[in-house]
Amino acid sequence: MILFVILTALITVTGFYAAVTGLSDALESGSSSASFLFLKLFTVSANSIPSYNSLMALMGPFIGIFMGFDAINSERTEGTLNRLVSQPLYRDNIIIGKFLAGIFLTAIMVFSSGLLIAAVGLIATGLVPTGAELARLLIYLCFCVIYIGFWLAMAILFSTVCRHAATSALSCIAVWLFCAIFISLLAGIIADACYPVGGNDVQSMLNEVKNYTCEQNLNRISPYYLFGEATATLLNPGVRSVNAVTMAQLSGALSSTLSVGQSLLLVWPHLTALAALMLVAFAVSYVSFMRQEIRSR
Repeated sequence: MILFVILTALITVTGFYAAVTGLSDALESGSSSASFLFLKLFTVSANSIPSYNSLMALMGPFIGIFMGFDAINSERTEGTLNRLVSQPLYRDNIIIGKFLAGIFLTAIMVFSSGLLIAAVGLIATGLVPTGAELARLLIYLCFCVIYIGFWLAMAILFSTVCRHAATSALSCIAVWLFCAIFISLLAGIIADACYPVGGNDVQSMLNEVKNYTCEQNLNRISPYYLFGEATATLLNPGVRSVNAVTMAQLSGALSSTLSVGQSLLLVWPHLTALAALMLVAFAVSYVSFMRQEIRSR
């Protein structure tokens, strides 16, 4: 719980400082556009300090991991799990209760920190959000809850199958490192092997779009990439596509921003994929917990 409070305070304070400082500098220099400035509270950075969105993408998984890596095995090690199952309650209530409690606590943390930054940023900069900006902000915070919820479910899964809390924590961190770093490296290698580019022939020129599409699809296996791509689309109404766009498709297109509904249509597959990954991870942990013989351990 102490680590949870420390990470929450770190994300809130650092994100607030980066938002207010970066946006204030942009307003003073006049380099920022006049539209959707309120959303930039969550995307701007200043003085090498990452934005709130970047901090949530990097530190959010640790919040979920710290809340769930010892959810089951610590109870088993301390001998309290036998006492829990001996009480007049269904066995599945234990793991479901731990998961729902973590999701509820995550939602409180995310919405409290996000709305606090929005409120203090509004006071500090004098920005008045529109209804569309508030809708985008609420959808973005829901994305954050589901994103952290996936890592919570993953942590509970490792806590169920591993006997020691240290083993489950290291396993979760290894999965996070693979999703955040190594998937992008492997995606580039596989895309270059399947669709080589860099030559002067016609085939290399045709492979450029295929190479980018292949690398992008492989990257979307990672929850980290899904979250980053979806939130960049939500918090920037100027983003009109999440896939490769050719010059023929751009020909005749009007330069404008998307509405909330249109942006949500672009990121709806990302939200569905994150929610599905979260539910699959929890379902595997649920089945594993229900099949274990607790009293023999």
